[in-house]
Amino acid sequence: MTATHTPVIAQPSAFNLGIPVTMSLDIPSSVEFCGKKISLERNDMRERFDREQLAFMYMHSTSLQLIKRANLFFPIIEPILKANGIPDDFKYLAVVESALDVRALSPAKAAGIWQFIIETGRRFGLEINNEVDERYHVEKSTVAACKYLKDAYGKYGDWATVAASYNAGTQRISSEQDKQAVSSSFDMLLVSETSRYVFRILAAKRFLENPQKFGFMLKREHLYQNVRTDEVKVTGPVADWTEWAKQYGITYSQLKDFNVWLRARGLTNKTGKTFFISIPKKEDLNFDVRKIKVYNKNWVID
Repeated sequence: MTATHTPVIAQPSAFNLGIPVTMSLDIPSSVEFCGKKISLERNDMRERFDREQLAFMYMHSTSLQLIKRANLFFPIIEPILKANGIPDDFKYLAVVESALDVRALSPAKAAGIWQFIIETGRRFGLEINNEVDERYHVEKSTVAACKYLKDAYGKYGDWATVAASYNAGTQRISSEQDKQAVSSSFDMLLVSETSRYVFRILAAKRFLENPQKFGFMLKREHLYQNVRTDEVKVTGPVADWTEWAKQYGITYSQLKDFNVWLRARGLTNKTGKTFFISIPKKEDLNFDVRKIKVYNKNWVID
């Protein structure tokens, strides 16, 4: 007797129909933050993390710019965190706060990479007035952020809870610890923004450690070029930054590009405080792929 075989009919799929494929990401069983393992085996933890990593995967233009800005700013931020005893993973908090946009200004008037409001910025040593706003100064605002984080760690002794307090404020976190009888921010019922916040940091870390796993493929020449600067000391008033800039062969616009923290057309400086003004090196102002330094080899495919 001859066996009969049912023919196998190929089923249509997104691949052979030419339809763009939308992929999901594997969800790890745990992640590490500041040297501590954080389990994602609990259903709510797993789902909250996945929501944030999918956002990095599919917010394409924002995520691409994050990689490019990280190549510029991580080399500045990381040594300051280390010098102040703050775990390196807190650079991802800056990613979440501002998308590493040095000009970032929120509706609540929080400014700069670390998104300080005026009161908090001043409390941690930043000068903020109509002429100078050091919330926009990458190095000085990073030092101020380190002071905040150190203070918060003294309260909580847990870096993930410290991160949550950066969004909600230490007063709110401490209050909810008492009311809800829990110590970890992962166990608290918080407003949506704060509830998502630490998971967004964890997902930012996973994304920026290896964007290629998220489908982001960049070449070396796609990154932004590092522009070296000279520092010029100013100890007195400056009547007009436009005229001052001319002395160094740059425009007012270029001066402001490299010194976003200068907020007025001039500087009164009645107390004779010392400021250091960054002047870009002319040989770096035009694009040259040979001058691009790749900070993380996982950010490029060549």
